Amino acid sequence: MKVLFLGTGARDWNPTRDYDNPEYRRNASVLIDDELLIDPGPCVPEALNKFNVDVKKIRYVINTHAHSDHFDEATLDFLTSNGAEFIKLSSGEVKKIGKYDIFPLKGNHKIPVNHFLISDSKSCIFYGLDSAWLMYDEVAEIIKHSPIDFAVLDGTIGFIEGDYRIFEHSSLNMVIMMKSTLEKYIKEFCISHMAKTLHTGHNELSAEMSKYGIEVAFDGLVKEF
Repeated sequence: MKVLFLGTGARDWNPTRDYDNPEYRRNASVLIDDELLIDPGPCVPEALNKFNVDVKKIRYVINTHAHSDHFDEATLDFLTSNGAEFIKLSSGEVKKIGKYDIFPLKGNHKIPVNHFLISDSKSCIFYGLDSAWLMYDEVAEIIKHSPIDFAVLDGTIGFIEGDYRIFEHSSLNMVIMMKSTLEKYIKEFCISHMAKTLHTGHNELSAEMSKYGIEVAFDGLVKEF
C-alpha cells in the first residue's frame, strides 16, 4: 500500500496567501495507491498537479467530515468528472471498495467525523485526523485489527497549553501519550493536520517528535507498506 500525503495542514493555511511560505502546508488529504483519495479539499487539484498524479487513475473518493478544508464541492466535481466515484460511509459500516476493506470509526470532533481503518491483502493503516483523543470503540477496533502498519494522528495544536481546541483536536502531548499506549498494536506513527498558528517550523517539529518515535508528515511524503 502506498500513501501519498497531498496536504498536511489544518484549516488556517490559506493556499492564496501562504503558497510562497517555505513552511506551506496544503489542507490535509491523502491518496492511497493512486486510486483511493481521502478528503476532496480545496487544495487537492493543485496538489495532484504538483506531485504529478494522473487524476484519471483516481477511482474512489471518501470523506472524513464536511468542514470546508476537507470537503469542497468544486474539487469533488473535478474528481468525479474525471471518473472517480464518491462513496459515502457511515461510522461502523464496514465496506468493500475495490481491493480495500474500509472500516469507518466515529471520531471526537465538533461535527460528525469518520476515522478509517483501511486494509488490503497485505497492509492495514489507520487515518484519524480532526479528533481529540481517540474514542474507546475505535481503539478497541485498532487492537482487534492489530498489528496496524501505520497510523496518522491529528497534530493540530502542537505543544500549546490551555487551548480550548483540545476538545475537538489533539495536542502533541496527547499524541505522545496515545502513541505510548498504542505502540504495541501499531508499527509506525505519524502526525498530520498541523495548524499554521500553533506550530514551529517543520524541521524543528520533526526533530522534537523524533524523540518519541513519531514522524511529522509533509506535503509530498510517500509511505509504502
